[in-house]
Amino acid sequence: MTDKEIMENILLTTKGVCDLYLHGTIESATPEVHQVFSGALNEALGMQDCVYKQMQSRGWYAVEQSEPQKIQQVKQKYSVNA
Repeated sequence: MTDKEIMENILLTTKGVCDLYLHGTIESATPEVHQVFSGALNEALGMQDCVYKQMQSRGWYAVEQSEPQKIQQVKQKYSVNA
């Protein structure tokens, strides 16, 4: 397994953890449980960001730029005035 594959697995796992913590936060029955899940979510989001930045710096996570025309089309589609 290459370093890139390991980082991809870590990123996918971290994203999955974030999803679980998000749902735990949303579904919390008490403020205390909500606070614990929310704190864990923020920590996991920080880890995910760190992994993403490491991958991007190595060229392993390329971000594709959106075309301005497509951005405008989406803005018009979801505009309040439309």
